[in-house]
Amino acid sequence: FINQIRMKIGVMFGSPETTSGGNALKFYASVRLDIRRIGSIKDRDEVVGNATRVKVVKNKVAPPFKQVEFDIMYGEGISKRGELIDLGVKAGVVEKSGAWYSFKDQRIGQGRENAKNFLKDNPDIAMQIEDKIRAAHGLDFHMKDEDKEEILDE
Repeated sequence: FINQIRMKIGVMFGSPETTSGGNALKFYASVRLDIRRIGSIKDRDEVVGNATRVKVVKNKVAPPFKQVEFDIMYGEGISKRGELIDLGVKAGVVEKSGAWYSFKDQRIGQGRENAKNFLKDNPDIAMQIEDKIRAAHGLDFHMKDEDKEEILDE
């Protein structure tokens, strides 16, 4: 169920934001997510996507109050290559110095968008980065080559 935010007038404490539809939706839902656009992603002058933040407001089936940020690219969906770069930097697989991103001894791009374009042009390096990220988090990762191609095409 998708809902919208309304502003309460005259609220001095707490959040002035509320959802329409009464309290039943708040109590009935098992999971509630707060999805917000935190910025736009531009390619020169043209907007090609949104930087998005998702907060788990309520969760009855898993730990609540988690938060994640990712890119949603128009016509593509959630940017897997952007996630590879962000998680790679966090796991120490991809090195970031200034605006430059590098993997092993190879520079993949100056700026995040150029690094994403490099991974799009070089899917084998993207798979190496993904394998190393999974290994750094203790995840076992075995895929057939045709499955790898399918995932990168999405």
